[in-house]
Amino acid sequence: MMWSLPLFALAYAGVSQAWLPASSKIRGVNLGSQFVMEHWFANDEWNKMGCGGTESEFDCVSKLGQAQANKVFATHWNTWTTKDDIAKMQSYGINTIRIPVGYWMREDLVFSDSEHFPQGGLKYLEQICGWASDAGLYIIIDLHGAPGAQVVRNSDTGQNAPSPGFYVDWQYERAYKFLEWMTNIVQNKANRAYRNVGMLEIVNEPLQSSNSQTDSMRKNYYPTAWKRIRAAEEALRIDKNNRLHIQMMNTKWGSGDPHQYLTDDWFAAYDDHRYLKYSNDNGINSAGSGKTPAAYLKQSCIDDRGGNWPTIVGEFSLSVANDLENSSPAFAPPGDHVDWYRRWFAAQILAYEKQSGWIFWSWKANFIGGRNDWRWSYQAAVDAGAIPRNLNDAINSNPCAGV
Repeated sequence: MMWSLPLFALAYAGVSQAWLPASSKIRGVNLGSQFVMEHWFANDEWNKMGCGGTESEFDCVSKLGQAQANKVFATHWNTWTTKDDIAKMQSYGINTIRIPVGYWMREDLVFSDSEHFPQGGLKYLEQICGWASDAGLYIIIDLHGAPGAQVVRNSDTGQNAPSPGFYVDWQYERAYKFLEWMTNIVQNKANRAYRNVGMLEIVNEPLQSSNSQTDSMRKNYYPTAWKRIRAAEEALRIDKNNRLHIQMMNTKWGSGDPHQYLTDDWFAAYDDHRYLKYSNDNGINSAGSGKTPAAYLKQSCIDDRGGNWPTIVGEFSLSVANDLENSSPAFAPPGDHVDWYRRWFAAQILAYEKQSGWIFWSWKANFIGGRNDWRWSYQAAVDAGAIPRNLNDAINSNPCAGV
């Protein structure tokens, strides 16, 4: 891993190749719905698999039965992201992929009498990592679906859980075992497929609050996950400069300061998710002066995502508030206002490159609200002209002039 220098060192060393092969800034896409399916933006695929009418992978496997579920998910895993997709990402100037996975990829962690998840995903993760490594892309593996579910009623945890069951010691232990297992896989020098995996995110989008659950996560889960990952690397005799970056949601996420109880932060990294559609910063989604293209653009032009360092804006999109997407003449189809979205994309990535970079959600989507909505799909946005094929065109476009 020739780019394993700690991220914070890039600001001082001036050696971009220490972290990424071509750039000191992350410019990436998420492989959403590859291994943790979210049917709201993959509805055609979900229905084709026979999962229609269910809310999560857990529910779909329960409906189909294990054997049939394994069959249809294998087809999905093999076709949702292809080698041609990786080549296209590379041609667009993308240098990073973030791969959301669920703890159930380690199948011996699943309680067979009460939990229902598809089996056989690991070989497809290896396939994608091999393609991405061959293409020179940096790889982040993200524990997107935690044991017991880190939030309620959300398919991005893999289950439609009625309560967030993650925040207890015995569920943490299952997550530690998953992280140790994944560390051993990616740090196995004999397996070249994972050679460009440089970061492991230890839980995606936990609860946004300050309470006993998030206090426990910061005080117990984060430091112990850290120690277990490092112990696995020490057992493998991984040199300090070749260890994985360990990533947590940053303070701006709203679960408190993830650094609070860490006693070691060598190769720490932080994740910030910035969906302006869900924000009301400076009244951008308020009646009156808000809810306008000008308000959204201005917010991105003044956006400050500073906080824990180094931070990557690991999720963002071109989606605006729900009541604007399909009804407001300023935002809605059929014209889609491609020129404005192109400008807003440029303003967003310039803001996020004030930090360590960005990762768009997501590479691929199909059938959102009756259409293949490129506001959530990088490849479709490129085809529509809302994202340039050459990212330098966005960087050099001066999107905030006159704002």
